Order: sequence, then C-alpha cells, then structure tokens
Amino acid sequence: MSYDDTDALEDDEGFVPRLSEAPFGAVLGGVAATLSAIGTASIGALMLLIVADVIGRNFLNAPVTGVSEIAARVVVAIVFLQVPAAILQKRLTRADFLVRRIGRVSPATLALIEALFCIAGAVVFALILWASWPKFAESWASGEFFGVQGVWTIPTWPLRGITVLGAATALLAALYRASTELRTIGSAT
Repeated sequence: MSYDDTDALEDDEGFVPRLSEAPFGAVLGGVAATLSAIGTASIGALMLLIVADVIGRNFLNAPVTGVSEIAARVVVAIVFLQVPAAILQKRLTRADFLVRRIGRVSPATLALIEALFCIAGAVVFALILWASWPKFAESWASGEFFGVQGVWTIPTWPLRGITVLGAATALLAALYRASTELRTIGSAT
C-alpha cells in the first residue's frame, strides 16, 4: 500500500476510536493492539532462538533442541495474535488499486463490499473458534505436550489458547468492522 493516497492515511485514524465515541471499539482496538504487540515481540524472540540454534549448530556443535518444532507452533500463534489488528486496520491482503477505484466511484459500494468481506471473515473465525475450543479444553485437562519426553517438552495448551483467543478477538473485530461499514452505508443514504 502506498502512502501517497491521503485516503489510506485517513483509514488508519479509525483503528482505535476514542472511548467516548465507541467504547466497545476502543476496548477491542486496545486488545487487538496489545495482542499484535505480543505477536511482534514473539517474532523477535523466535528470531533470536533461530539465530542461537544456527550459531550453536555451526560454531559450537551444540544445537538448541526443538527449535523446528517450537517455530512451527509459534508461527501459528503469531498469526492469531496479529490477525485482529490487521482486520481493524484494513490491512488484510487485497487489491488496493481496485479498492481505491471502487471507493472513488461509489463509497457506498465499497462499504458494502467491505461489510460482506468482514461478515465472511467473521464466519471463518467463528468456525475456527468452534473447532479450536474443544482441542484447547482437552489439552488443558490432559496436560498434553509436544517434544521428546525426557529430553524436552512444552505444554500445548498455551499455544492452543492463543489460537482460541486470537480467533475470538478476530471474530469480534470482523463483526465490529462489518457494523461500522454498514453504518457508513446507512449514513451515506
């Protein structure tokens, strides 16, 4: 996305509305921003872990055990930590040139497309939440872990919990965005 378009910059201002204007949106935006920050910190921690493994493996002949398994699971957690903020910021992958063109011709049509996209996203995240909750509850109750028993193990419930939390927050973010877009259509007519 290029920032030579002033409309793109104006969209960023609505990420976290003022508490007095939209209490639910403000709290949701704050939660999404916090989850995104945790996801960003997780990327940095994962990079440090991988670098430590590479240095240990190549220079010290002492690799860090379980890096590939940890990375595989942490990447999924990072996605679910950052998706809610991406939804609220209108940063999901899309053809910006087409979106801008439709917006110039008919802002109401663009708002309708955005609302439908958000509703579809809400359905997807509701299904992910529905499928993930039982796995989270089971891993919590059973003490499920991954790794090699006796060498290293990590419980799975925190990562499954991040999936549940991220999907629930993304669901709320998509519904909030859909309602915002539908209100835009209502106020334009």
